[in-house]
Amino acid sequence: MQIVNYSFFAIVGLVIFGLSFSSAYAHTTIEVGPYEIEAGWQDEPPIVGILNAITIDVREPGDVEGTSMGISNAFRNLEATVVYGGASKVLDINTDPRPGHYYAKIIPTKTGSLEVKLVGKINGVEINEVIPIEDVESTSVLDFPATSGSSSGQEVTALKNAVTSMQKDVSLIKSQVGGIDTSSGNFDVETAYNFGVFGISLGAAGVILAIIAMIKRK
Repeated sequence: MQIVNYSFFAIVGLVIFGLSFSSAYAHTTIEVGPYEIEAGWQDEPPIVGILNAITIDVREPGDVEGTSMGISNAFRNLEATVVYGGASKVLDINTDPRPGHYYAKIIPTKTGSLEVKLVGKINGVEINEVIPIEDVESTSVLDFPATSGSSSGQEVTALKNAVTSMQKDVSLIKSQVGGIDTSSGNFDVETAYNFGVFGISLGAAGVILAIIAMIKRK
């Protein structure tokens, strides 16, 4: 029953993704005192299991109206944390060669919404802000050709067939062992039966685990 649920959630995920594919991706910018702070992903959309980086730009108005300048050493007294639900991780901030541009490498491991929390000071200005960034997508966004929902059903059917085949093999071994003449006392019927069932179980377990892995990956 649990395996069927994996297939159901995979199909629902594909449907939801199809409905939200047209959403535009953009970095989020906030203003704190004289500063503009922009956060987002280096590569968009972010994909589960693929190396990416969270970028943070810190700017202030330039000498000419409409221009801005990057703030160097912005993270001298500032800490950035990425938050996913109840989990959080302090980011290891790297400095980009361009003034005011910073990044932290990260491999997202789950789909969903992340936020960047900034706490500390920039040149004496108190910072305590949470910036939402783009949702992490499943690998299906990169799949081509797209996988169909029917494949999950085929894999569940294959799993059921593997279990049925194992049950038949166990019954066959039991019937054959029951017909062996053990009057000599040199043959342990129970041991032979147990080894036979154990061997079949190992083979079936390998098939089942492989099918479950394919279902989870979709």
